[in-house]
Amino acid sequence: MPVSEAQYRAQKKYDASHTKQFQMKLHLENDKDILEWLEKQPSKQGAVKELIRKQIREEK
Repeated sequence: MPVSEAQYRAQKKYDASHTKQFQMKLHLENDKDILEWLEKQPSKQGAVKELIRKQIREEK
C-alpha cells in the first residue's frame, strides 16, 4: 500500500525529532567475520543494540 504524502511528511517529522541514525561501513574482507555474524541475525538492529547494552552493563 503506497504511503500518502501526508503520512510521509508526518513520519519524516517524527523521525527528525525522535530518532538518530548511525551508519557503519564494513570491509568485505577485513570484517568478514562481523558480516557473516550479522547476516545470521534475524534483526541486525536488535543484535547490535543487545551487544551495546551488554557492554554498558559490564562497564557499570
